[in-house]
Amino acid sequence: MILIYFIFFFLILRFTVTLFNFISNPKLTQSPREYDELVSILIPARDEENNILNLLESIRDQEYDNYEVIVLDDSSSDRTFEICEQFSRVNKRFRIVRGKELPKDWLGKNYACYQLAGEARGKFLMFLDADETIVNGLINNTVHRMKFYRLDLLSLFTNQVMVTLGERTIVPLMHYVLLNLLPLRLVRLAKSPAFSAASGQFMMFNADRYREYQWHEQVKMKVVEDIEIMRSIKAVGLRGEALLANGYIFCRMYTSFTEAFRGFSKNLLAGFNNNVIGLFLYLLLVILGPFAIAYILSAELLSFALSLIILSRIMISLMSGQNVWINILLHPAQLVSMLMIAIVSVKKYFTKTIVWKGRPIKN
Repeated sequence: MILIYFIFFFLILRFTVTLFNFISNPKLTQSPREYDELVSILIPARDEENNILNLLESIRDQEYDNYEVIVLDDSSSDRTFEICEQFSRVNKRFRIVRGKELPKDWLGKNYACYQLAGEARGKFLMFLDADETIVNGLINNTVHRMKFYRLDLLSLFTNQVMVTLGERTIVPLMHYVLLNLLPLRLVRLAKSPAFSAASGQFMMFNADRYREYQWHEQVKMKVVEDIEIMRSIKAVGLRGEALLANGYIFCRMYTSFTEAFRGFSKNLLAGFNNNVIGLFLYLLLVILGPFAIAYILSAELLSFALSLIILSRIMISLMSGQNVWINILLHPAQLVSMLMIAIVSVKKYFTKTIVWKGRPIKN
């Protein structure tokens, strides 16, 4: 019975966090005024020939006037550099640079971002992933947010584009875990680094503070560098915020179940700060909890537990711009996928076999 009480406590706690997020609505909002500060848009790209042009065109179509775009080609083996170079010839605010050889004590993306920051001239540094597209208003709205709240880092969780069933079975787990465990507003409001969240798909820095602290150099060997940077920023008393993108950025992270599985297995354990016990305790309570309730208690309490789970999925789906019915129907399959991903993630961690885009990742 003690286990059942703990399962119910954890379920109600997670529902309360989800409800808080739903009511507080932590989304990027529209700016009431226009700005003209120089924004450096920085894009690390490695083998992105199928994605990069869509992002560049979406940036070009922004109404914001004062920006520069720098793409760093990180030793691509495809036409990434050629595509960006051709685009830059016509659009003078854009340029492409070749990345330097990766040092042994750096991870690839972290080193690419470090190099990009050294090329930038802007008052704000906006890091984007190459597989995204942005919507008009993003630049101005994020500049407003940075200035109004005097932020040193603003990170946005992008709207995820999912086409295949395999993607829908895994990708929604990102928003599910985030919005079911962390009151997102507390990233800005709470001073403790414990309340830290960030997404490397959108990171916007105060350029002066970035140059002072060299954030990517501080986390050069971290797999989840985004969260680590947010923790570092809060640890030294600076200001950070994480929000939902609210339709201003879209990203198709993966194109199949296999790609998504491989990508999530790289990050899942690191997202739990490499705490194997904490990860599997979370999975035990989330996945086996309802079965334990069904086995020991009454149908009424089981219905209550399932109602909280369904309501949480509805709220999270609405907040993240995802299909409510698909997430409810696929909820069991998504949890099974998360368990499989966790097992593989732990195995890769202990056997030191994490590889991403052809490069081994040390832990």
